[in-house]
Amino acid sequence: MSSGAWAGAAVATITAAYALGSRRLSTTPISSAMVFVGAGIVIGPAVLDVIDVAHDAAPIVALLEITLALVLFTDAMTVRRRDLRAGGFLPGRLLGIGLLLSIGAGWLLAWPLLPGLTLWELGLVGAILAPTDAALGKTAITHPRVPALVRHGLNVESGLNDGMVLPFFLLFLAAIPGTQYAEEGVVGVFWQALVLSTALGLLVGWLGGTLLQWSRAKGWITRAWRHLYLPAVAAGAYELAVVTDGSGFIAAWVAGFACGFAMRQHSTRVDKKVSDHTAEFTENLGELLAAISLLVFGAVLLGPALEHLSWRIVLYAVLSLTVVRMLPVALSLAGSGLRLPTVAYIGWFGPRGLASVVLALLVVEDPVPGVELLGNVVAITVGLSVLLHGVSAVSLAERYGHWHEKAAAASRDLREGTPVLDTPARGRLGRPDQSET
Repeated sequence: MSSGAWAGAAVATITAAYALGSRRLSTTPISSAMVFVGAGIVIGPAVLDVIDVAHDAAPIVALLEITLALVLFTDAMTVRRRDLRAGGFLPGRLLGIGLLLSIGAGWLLAWPLLPGLTLWELGLVGAILAPTDAALGKTAITHPRVPALVRHGLNVESGLNDGMVLPFFLLFLAAIPGTQYAEEGVVGVFWQALVLSTALGLLVGWLGGTLLQWSRAKGWITRAWRHLYLPAVAAGAYELAVVTDGSGFIAAWVAGFACGFAMRQHSTRVDKKVSDHTAEFTENLGELLAAISLLVFGAVLLGPALEHLSWRIVLYAVLSLTVVRMLPVALSLAGSGLRLPTVAYIGWFGPRGLASVVLALLVVEDPVPGVELLGNVVAITVGLSVLLHGVSAVSLAERYGHWHEKAAAASRDLREGTPVLDTPARGRLGRPDQSET
């Protein structure tokens, strides 16, 4: 049997095994991310060497790119204008101020701790580790004792910041000699990867959502094909941007916004609930691919990175999860009226995940001089995030929820009690179905 077949069998076995115990594990501090990343380390070159990185590089990169494009599309699709209006001060501050400060803080702290990297490579580290992934600590945004305002803010932030960081990532890459985007230059990247890809994403997404609702109104599309249709729209936007030398990720992200808007705009009250469930298959498919991608991350990036640890890398990883995240959050929420425990809770639950992994792997594929150091830093940071945020999610959500209940009983004008319309939490896989027994 070929190495690729063994790798496929191992991935399938691990996925099936987790599925069988997923409900039982959902009540423990062991998250799905911890299981898949840990299993990835075991089957990777560091232990069993089932996955051959040299021979499996192309399919691995393709898997991660497809996964991120699909997740960007579904995350953007679920965000509505009301999410930024109702309680919008929280995601607005986190995205408009906190994200920029996080990129800057990560850039500055990388300077003394990661010698050997150029100015733009240091900026690349800050950009890659800026987006958050709520799926790595999903209890933090699904626990019923956590106020809706906080759940809503963390959920919307996680859904948007991975797409918002892409322009910074591409522009930093364009400024580094030798990368594929450096050939186009900063100006070329701006027009092709940002402007053109955005326009293509808007066109494909709006047209895709409009045609879907039109076909539903005519009764031409079956329920099964309605669920399969959305991944095709995401893939179409991604590939159209790629063939025009743009950014498929930006196109997929923008297409998600446009498709969701078009579907809601052309929905009636009768079929609105049906439309809301149309994306479930795409979301679950994206989550399945994300879980497998974390397994691949453990094998390809984290396992080898553990063999090249240094105090500088570990210190930067710790600071990235604390200072680089929590200080910008505190500054962005200054004057918001939120209490210190809330600011600390929001600041801590900024886990790094899929977006950071994929962006790091794309850099690894480019001839960036400091690529090995950059890859190790991202791998250790994400690995540490998977462990710490996964372990702390349940206990801290309980403690914070208990504090909020006491504070709300003592003060009627608590800002955390601002009513909002909760958005569906991302990361459906691994979340127990409450209707099951």
